[in-house]
Amino acid sequence: MAAAGAVVVSGGLLLSFLLLAVSSGAYNGAGQPPISRRSFPEGFIFGTASSSYQSRHRRHGRIDSSCMSSNATAGNGCGGGGGEEAKDVWRGAQWEIRSLTEATATWLRTPTIYTREFSTYPEALAKPMQEDVRIMKDMGMDAYRFSISWSRILPNGSLTGGVNREGVRYYNNLINELLLKGVQPFITLFHWDSPQALEDKYNGFLSPSIIDDYKDYAEICFKEFGDRVKHWITFNEPFSFCVAGYASGIFAPGRCSPWEQGNCSVGDSGREPYTACHHQLLAHAETVRLYKEKYQALQKGKIGITLVSHWFVPFSRSKSNDDAARRALDFMLGWFMDPLIRGDYPLSMRRLVGNRLPRFTKDQSELIKGAFDFIGLNYYTANYANSLPPSNGLNNSYTTDARANLTGVRNGIPIGPQAASPWLYIYPQGFRELVLYVKENYGNPTIYITENGVDEANNKTLPLQEALKDDTRIEYYHKHLLSLLSAIRDGANVKGYFAWSLLDNFEWVNGYTVRFGINFVDYNDGNKRYPKNSAHWFRNFLQK
Repeated sequence: MAAAGAVVVSGGLLLSFLLLAVSSGAYNGAGQPPISRRSFPEGFIFGTASSSYQSRHRRHGRIDSSCMSSNATAGNGCGGGGGEEAKDVWRGAQWEIRSLTEATATWLRTPTIYTREFSTYPEALAKPMQEDVRIMKDMGMDAYRFSISWSRILPNGSLTGGVNREGVRYYNNLINELLLKGVQPFITLFHWDSPQALEDKYNGFLSPSIIDDYKDYAEICFKEFGDRVKHWITFNEPFSFCVAGYASGIFAPGRCSPWEQGNCSVGDSGREPYTACHHQLLAHAETVRLYKEKYQALQKGKIGITLVSHWFVPFSRSKSNDDAARRALDFMLGWFMDPLIRGDYPLSMRRLVGNRLPRFTKDQSELIKGAFDFIGLNYYTANYANSLPPSNGLNNSYTTDARANLTGVRNGIPIGPQAASPWLYIYPQGFRELVLYVKENYGNPTIYITENGVDEANNKTLPLQEALKDDTRIEYYHKHLLSLLSAIRDGANVKGYFAWSLLDNFEWVNGYTVRFGINFVDYNDGNKRYPKNSAHWFRNFLQK
């Protein structure tokens, strides 16, 4: 979901290894079956992942994404450009800022955090980039999933504004460095940072005009990088982008009905989430067709889309709650998988949303059906699902359309241990259930697990030695990998796994108050990075 990091000196790595000698070994997997790379099928890919906006807040020139202006405020999870730049962007926004969450206020006081992958100019980046990639390789990672910033390639979002050659050169340098070290690039073309120019021009993904502009952007990437990139992901988590951006309004572009959580000044939570994701699905399908017809035979790559889903457990044993759990899956996962497999939205969505749900034409249905070589799947957590009665129809919203109350707690007992993020309950068995659900209901497509991870609170009072002890994360990965392995042995066609995340990251509305990283970023000491215990656990796990 998010990734951010920091510039680190080599001495920090040395110190962390010394600290590990003191602190490692607390989690030994007692009571759990042993697991390693060798447990998985030959050729199975392991990697880590990042996203563009959360890892680099400045472009060669200014980055103009929907998270940088317009409705984007602390309240909708964007932040801005970092430090004073963010304040300048917000002062110039066309909507007055309502309030700053404590998390983002903290983020505003923090210098912009960069992974060593990112900097202002490729020349200044060469040495740190090389070391960053070397660290991935030293951990034993086979691949690195990162996203390209649309505005970094097309500053105005469309071909009319020209191509930013410095941005192209930057990504070429990164791709070449990864391949030099034997790390495969998996590229996500869109990870929520839509160009502000297109938001201003025609409201971004609310307009069908974005389909052609997105396809043009994707084609530039295919032309420039496709000779070396063999795995393309068109969109990351369209569910999250459309629901948080257009239903609850807590993410950019910050649109929702007035009664929703985001307290937005503009939007329609009952229509706009469906419209935005409808256009993302069509943009995905058009781009897949372009790639397959024009580039795939020569470049010999694969193309897919990354979806996210929780697992849903009926709140109690009853048909109504069983149905609620299935509707919850339809509205989170089936929203996209049904069109990709069957050419239309789930029946439950068509019945409950009615004419607020866009329709595919016959040609569009045929275009989107089967428009993938693989499915990326992100899994973090699970919820109970409890059936709700129909709403009064006055306040229509995606958030109530599924008629399912989703909660992590039943009778005062959580479904699993709660992590730092309030939505994240640790439920490894849901991973297996979700993967097998996709196998059984959608024809067992090729799957890459493109995100899976857990966070802890950013406790500033902890000494560094203590902050590196992330036994909960090690246990999370151990149990989730066991769950995934069980699904694979039951026939699920899973080809790879990407841990979230390589580094402590900028986590949208939570800013830097939580840490998802395998590696610790010291925000108060030059953004140095130190491997946590989980980084060493992975290095041992990945030994060949």
